Amino acid sequence: MFTGIITDLGRVRRVRHGDGLELTIATGFDIATIELGASICCSGVCLTVVAVEDGAFLVQASGETLSCSTLGEWREGMPVNLERSLKLGDEFGGHIVSGHVDGVAEIVARRQDAESVRFTIAAPAEYATLGCRQGLSRARRDQPDRQRDRRPGVRRQHHPVYPTHTNLGAAIPGQRLNFEIDPIARYVARLLGARTDPANEARP
Repeated sequence: MFTGIITDLGRVRRVRHGDGLELTIATGFDIATIELGASICCSGVCLTVVAVEDGAFLVQASGETLSCSTLGEWREGMPVNLERSLKLGDEFGGHIVSGHVDGVAEIVARRQDAESVRFTIAAPAEYATLGCRQGLSRARRDQPDRQRDRRPGVRRQHHPVYPTHTNLGAAIPGQRLNFEIDPIARYVARLLGARTDPANEARP
């Protein structure tokens, strides 16, 4: 589990394509503390460490992961938001996320708002109704512009720390982002759907 609070801004050191994808990610984390098999959230995607080297760790992505995330678009030198998995007793200062991405969203607008940056993000339509009114930096959910874009939008207000300590500093309209729904919202929606689906009603 993760909180979505970025603790390091790494960079892709190497990209190797084969049966899947192998990424070497340079980081400021103490490599001596990263064990093989550890989970590290990389720009929203939970990936398993398969090897380490000086100042970097290696992870692999399967075809399934590539199909629902932006990992296949990653190139050497690009910045990567990093967060290590929670330990029992860690401060829980953000959201509940698992790093199991649901799909890909897209930045449709960016503008400066005083010292903050405001992004409008087009979310995958099938998940747009599961967003909450306010989150860590969530501002509101917009209805789709029927003339230009039929995808519901998510508007986010990011505080000054985000552009300087994450890869959002270089984010531009048209850029694709990994998208994950809060698991509590997901399970509540599933339970409510099961209760209202006539196919699940008890039959005599």
